[in-house]
Amino acid sequence: MARTVSIGNQDFEKMIQRNCFYVDKTSFIKEWWENEDEVTLITRPRRFGKTLNMSMLKFFFSNKYADRGELFEGLEIWEDEKYREIQGTYPVIFFSFAKIKQTTYKETIEKIKKIIFDLYQEYAFIGKWNGLTDKEKENFNNISYDMSDVIAQEAIVDLSNYLSRYYGKKVIILLDEYDTPMQEAYVNGYWEELVAFTRSMFNAVFKSNPYLERAIMTGITRVSKESIFSDLNNLVVVTTTSNQYETAFGFTEEEVFNALDEHGILDKKGEVKKWYDGFTFGDKKDIYNPWSIINLLKFKTFKTYWADSSSNGLINSLVKTGSSYIKTMMEMLLKGETINVPIDEQIVFSELDYSEDAVWSLMLASGYLKVVSAEPLVGNRRKARRYTLALTNLEIQVMFEDMILRWFSPAKSETNEFIKALITGDIESMNEYMNDVALRTFSSFDSGKHTSEKKAPENFYHGFVLGLMVDQSENYIITSNRESGFGRYDIMLEPKDKQSKKYPGIVIEFKVINPRKENSLEETVEAALKQIEEKNYDAELINRGVDKENIHHYGFAFRNKEVLIDGR
Repeated sequence: MARTVSIGNQDFEKMIQRNCFYVDKTSFIKEWWENEDEVTLITRPRRFGKTLNMSMLKFFFSNKYADRGELFEGLEIWEDEKYREIQGTYPVIFFSFAKIKQTTYKETIEKIKKIIFDLYQEYAFIGKWNGLTDKEKENFNNISYDMSDVIAQEAIVDLSNYLSRYYGKKVIILLDEYDTPMQEAYVNGYWEELVAFTRSMFNAVFKSNPYLERAIMTGITRVSKESIFSDLNNLVVVTTTSNQYETAFGFTEEEVFNALDEHGILDKKGEVKKWYDGFTFGDKKDIYNPWSIINLLKFKTFKTYWADSSSNGLINSLVKTGSSYIKTMMEMLLKGETINVPIDEQIVFSELDYSEDAVWSLMLASGYLKVVSAEPLVGNRRKARRYTLALTNLEIQVMFEDMILRWFSPAKSETNEFIKALITGDIESMNEYMNDVALRTFSSFDSGKHTSEKKAPENFYHGFVLGLMVDQSENYIITSNRESGFGRYDIMLEPKDKQSKKYPGIVIEFKVINPRKENSLEETVEAALKQIEEKNYDAELINRGVDKENIHHYGFAFRNKEVLIDGR
């Protein structure tokens, strides 16, 4: 009989006690323990079993569960007598930053302090232990929500001290989703403040902590060592391209097919592979995301379960407000093509403001892209390697297609009217529509914090118009930022039916007003149209059989939220 699929359950004890569907990952315990690494950072995409594995480690090692060996009976780790003896023999400090999603630095630090206070409450009995000095008892009982930053940064080290002495054994520390507040700090503009606080805290907890046996941190990204990990030379970092713990997170193909068989849908394995396969960890290919698989087992329907399990806010913002280069690369990915880009696995969030390629590193770490191939690693160089990347699977492709449609289709009927005006040359209707969109939605798309003010309008409208043309893929071949004539056009629409006058060839150029050269939007739009002609952007369309007389030119000129479109 098939085990019950429990959605969202990240508690190892509950999963085992209730005989819920569970894929045995206890070999991870042995692999980690025998590596003998003092501090390990493991990065994996969200919903890949990080929290459940950390819960598993807690129940295995914590002396609070010394009599709970039955939780592991029948699992791989329990076959080894050595590990039966280790189970339940260490003091364990387990905490998570997963819910720290505050929009201000002050609120974030308050949340961290609450987490620390709750840890102390868990061990409140130690505050009365005679093994502590009077001063230590006072310090223990002074841990509170409003403690100073300095006390908060040292509090977990102090707790390690107390636990180590009380139990006569050094502590294991488990920190889940360490980088959640880091991403929020970047998005909300308090990155530098949080880095300073976190660097001091992590140095105390993971570097200069004499009471530490071993520690694991999990997260989605490997935040640059130069920021929060600058003092942690004892840190072993395991990313998606590392060979350690390749099968500990996510489901292997064998595990997925066994699960499909258990739930009577093995005949769907081809479609399951197309939708949810594609992740690669180290040299291990054919890794499936667990969230989509368990939802499929429960609901028996193919959907974008993993892609829809969060707002994808940071990726959404970076692509939406990105340059034309980023949008062109996304266009290639959505067509099923690959891109070749430099990847630096140490995510430097501040570089996302000005490094166009940093977004690919983040997307790879987050699971949206997969490695097709990589250039050989020469020596121990720190520089970024070039990777050939593709969208991970059909689920990710559908997610991005839906995301783009949500950005660029505020009203379907209005969109259709704009496309009709573009094709028929109705300049007045195009201007009316685009200026209305600018007034209603431009401020929410313009990310002044992370994109230059000069390029933001151009990037937005470039992507916006590309998005509006999605529904025209049956009638047009749509390209952007490609060479034609003596330059690179912004957007080109090549009609598939070259003989029909119904669908003209279309060339679009975007320009932001340059006050040093132009006094009005009229002059800017004229410059855009002149560039189309002087650079002979029509050349590609004409070479492909489009009648020169059936080609429309459009110039888009911008000044803040004001737009002017003209054509000929």
